[in-house]
Amino acid sequence: MRRGNFKIRIFIFIAIAAFAYLRKCSQEEVNPYTGKKQAISLSPEQEIAIGLQSAPGMAQQHGGLHPNNEYQSIVDNVGNKLVNSSIAKNTPYKYDFHLLADDRTINAFALPGGQCFITFALFKQLQNEDQLAGVLGHEIGHVLGKHSNERITNSKFWQTLAMGGAAIDIGGVAQQIGQGQLLKNGRGDELESDELGVHFMIDAGYNPEEMIGVMQILKAAAGPNRVPEFQSTHPDPENRIEKIKEAIRSYRTKKAS
Repeated sequence: MRRGNFKIRIFIFIAIAAFAYLRKCSQEEVNPYTGKKQAISLSPEQEIAIGLQSAPGMAQQHGGLHPNNEYQSIVDNVGNKLVNSSIAKNTPYKYDFHLLADDRTINAFALPGGQCFITFALFKQLQNEDQLAGVLGHEIGHVLGKHSNERITNSKFWQTLAMGGAAIDIGGVAQQIGQGQLLKNGRGDELESDELGVHFMIDAGYNPEEMIGVMQILKAAAGPNRVPEFQSTHPDPENRIEKIKEAIRSYRTKKAS
């Protein structure tokens, strides 16, 4: 009897695994903004809803929004200029740019659907608006790259293997984002967003070389004891600089031809 039950459990697991795999394959599509093939389970409307639901909690974790309206206006102006000058303008996403009060954590991040954040700790390190454009362009790149959507889809695949199929729980996803579980971009995501950021900067009339300055700020912030690249989910700033230089040369050549 026990052996029979074991066989039934194995059969059920295989059936669930096959279902999860076939569903993930059926969700693969070409990202219209990057040309990359991805497994995507969220519609743009769902991405926007998750981002809006997660935004207040993420802001609270970083001390709320910065009270200086002049600084916030600078962030808004640069962010909106990048959007309105690029393919981002023709997407269904609703972009909002938030300056966080956190003056200790050097960071910037984006939520699904267009909610973009930069901490004051990073903002005050930037030397000009071009560098700010580099930071915000990179975050817009994460949104267009659908990187959170892809991670949510992969997470759903493993949940299906563990518990069986279920619909996307927007509230549950927002909670996972708030806990930082779905905000960790991989090396490929970061490099793709750097390249997209370069394109957005050039299209908006900013100097893309200033993104190299942003990488140098991040490198200095990490200090001499930063985690080696092979142990990190993020590419080393030095490698990112080389890729940024390549993207600048490639995009300028393409625009000139």
